[in-house]
Amino acid sequence: MTAPSTTQIALRRAASQDPGRLTLLGRKLGPTGIVAAAVLTVFVVAALLAPWLAPYDPDYPDLLAALSGPSAQHLLGADALGRDLLSRLMYGARITLLGPTLVILIATVVGTTLALIAAWNRGRVDTAISWILDVLFSVPGIVFALIAVAIFGPNLPTVVVGLSIGYIPYVARVVRGAALRERGMPYVQAAWLQGQSGVGVSLTQILPNVQPIVVAQAVSSLGFAVIDLAAVSFLGLGVQPPTADLGLMVKSGFDSLLRGQANEAIFAGLAIVLIVWSITVIGDRLASNTRSFR
Repeated sequence: MTAPSTTQIALRRAASQDPGRLTLLGRKLGPTGIVAAAVLTVFVVAALLAPWLAPYDPDYPDLLAALSGPSAQHLLGADALGRDLLSRLMYGARITLLGPTLVILIATVVGTTLALIAAWNRGRVDTAISWILDVLFSVPGIVFALIAVAIFGPNLPTVVVGLSIGYIPYVARVVRGAALRERGMPYVQAAWLQGQSGVGVSLTQILPNVQPIVVAQAVSSLGFAVIDLAAVSFLGLGVQPPTADLGLMVKSGFDSLLRGQANEAIFAGLAIVLIVWSITVIGDRLASNTRSFR
C-alpha cells in the first residue's frame, strides 16, 4: 500500500479533531431530524415561492369546480368556492409560518432581555420580574390573543402581539436560570472587575454563552405558536377570509364535510401536523444537544 501523503495526513487529523465541520447537521439532528428539516424546508420554499409555484390565484373562484376532487386541473381538488386547494395551501403556509415566527421573535427578544436584567441585578429586581413572569405563565397565550382580538378586532398583527405576551415567560424563565449560572462564573466576575458595565457584561459575556439555550427554547416554542395561531384562525378571530390560512382552511373544510367533501380539511390539517412535527423534532434535537453541551 502507498503511504499517505502529508496532505492526506493533515486532512485526516483535521477531520478527527473537528468532525463537526463535516457532519455538523447530521450529528445535531440525526436521521429523524434531517427528515424533519427537509419537510420544513419544503413548506418554507413553497411558501416563499408561492407566487411563482402556485398554479392558480388562491382567491380566484370557479363555481364549476366547487368541491371537486383531485384532478389534472386541480391536483388536490377545489374548495366550496372552486378555489384551487394546492394554491391556497402554498399561500396559507406563508401566514402559518410567518405569524408564529414573529410571535417567537418578539417573545425571545423581550424574554431574553428580562432574563438578563433579572439575572444580573438579582434581589428585588429579580423578584419583581420573576413575579411578573409567573403571572404571565399562569395564563395561556391563546387567552392573551383572544383578549387582544376583543379589544382591537380580529387581524393577524393583533393575534401576534397577544400571543407574544403569552410566550415571553416560556423563554424568559429558561434563559434566566442559565444566565444565573453564568452570572457566578469567574470570567463574568473578571469582566466586571475590569470595568465593564452590567449591560456590557450581559451582552458580551453572558448572552453569547446562553445563546444555544435561547435558540433551542425559541425553536421548541415555535411549534406551539403554530398550533395557537391555527386555533385562533379556526375560531374566525385571526386572519379573515378570503385570505388563505391553514387554520382558516381547516374551519372552512370542516363545514364542507357536511357536503361530503373532506379534501380541504384533510390537506390543511395534514400540513399543520407536518409543520408542527418538523419544528418539534428540530427543537428537541437542538435542546438535547444543548443539555449534553451543558
